[in-house]
Amino acid sequence: MLICRALFRNDKGHIYVVSDEKLEQIFEVFDKNEDGYIDRDEFHFCWNHWIKTIVRPISAFLVVDVQNDFISGSLSISNCSAQHNGNEIIEPINQLLDSIDFDMVFYSLDWHPSDHISFIDNIKTRPLHESSPLDAESAKVFDTVIFDGTPPIRQRLWPRHCVQDSWGAELHKDLKILDNSVKLYKGTNPEIDSYSLFHDNQNISETTLNAQLRAKGITDIFVCGLAYDICVGATVVDAISSGYRTILLDDCCRGVDLKDIESVKETVLSTNGVIINAKQVKAMVEGRDRRPELGYKLAMELKNVNSALYQRIKGRTTNL
Repeated sequence: MLICRALFRNDKGHIYVVSDEKLEQIFEVFDKNEDGYIDRDEFHFCWNHWIKTIVRPISAFLVVDVQNDFISGSLSISNCSAQHNGNEIIEPINQLLDSIDFDMVFYSLDWHPSDHISFIDNIKTRPLHESSPLDAESAKVFDTVIFDGTPPIRQRLWPRHCVQDSWGAELHKDLKILDNSVKLYKGTNPEIDSYSLFHDNQNISETTLNAQLRAKGITDIFVCGLAYDICVGATVVDAISSGYRTILLDDCCRGVDLKDIESVKETVLSTNGVIINAKQVKAMVEGRDRRPELGYKLAMELKNVNSALYQRIKGRTTNL
């Protein structure tokens, strides 16, 4: 497809290779009547719902949990097995906030009540399920237990961290906070942990993130922060599964466990997400660096669009 070869290139003119199989799948999405051609009405649909998004993305920047406790406080990732330094991501994040005009910017905060289920010093305040691999006496920090519940709640145990209104819960003082940004608080229910910025770990309640993204017409989500393999990873996976073109900023994240970080990366790449560094963000936000993975992702989402949408568009005259 000549259109794909023209679309999928970076700002230096490099053309990204797309497999014949994926080219055929993309073509089938827009060849609604399956006649082997893209007619006028089909091209209108393709232009308005695919090409426009690829060349003019609407972008949100999600800065996940860059809080004191994860950098130098009670749950500093520097004390975890990966031995990462959370301070290292602040400067590149600030540079992005200074230099790129994202359509929306969100900051998430772990915001736990003092009796939160994830705190190891609260383990004896709730009954454990009979299937729990550890009891309250033998469980240690970073172990996983199963609490009684309907259904039972699988929970990794953490040091007390990010308690509401504490210093540890504050965003780091050196992190740039934009005036028109949105702060989202998660983990506020004492009985359920919440890693993803979209919903809690039991998928019982959602934050307002998805509604705000939809209202603004966001197409592309750039995600960074702490911790790579916990809250960043959960947020990225949910962003992809929610249908957004999702970009993970590798050098703007630090994590807990190297093996788990690699697992996050593998999941992102296998589900048509993209992993880049901060220096590549601007060209992608401005639609000059157009990755085929994201175009393919969007086409597969459109494949599931109700055919009534195409029927409403068919026959209309569209100003290109």
